Amino acid sequence: MEVHVQYQKMMTSESLTELLMKKLESLENKYNWLIKANVLFKTENDKSGEGKICEIELSAPGPRIFAKSDTDDFEKSMSKTIEDLRRQLEKRQATFSTH
Repeated sequence: MEVHVQYQKMMTSESLTELLMKKLESLENKYNWLIKANVLFKTENDKSGEGKICEIELSAPGPRIFAKSDTDDFEKSMSKTIEDLRRQLEKRQATFSTH
């Protein structure tokens, strides 16, 4: 799977990218029909203390799969986003097996 990572309004982070790659690799191992992942990490000014956003869009057969999370920590945002994607991928795989 091809992965594109962007950092917006923040410095790039090797450790965050490594963690992301491990998580995406586990998704790719389970769902080998994934084509590409576009990942965006960005910060926004948020008075509640949140504003660490992770957006991931996956290209796969059928409509694109998208998830976004906004928490006070990039690792938490990434984990929530990956979990949302995992649920969507399970649903998508179920439609494949019924045909």
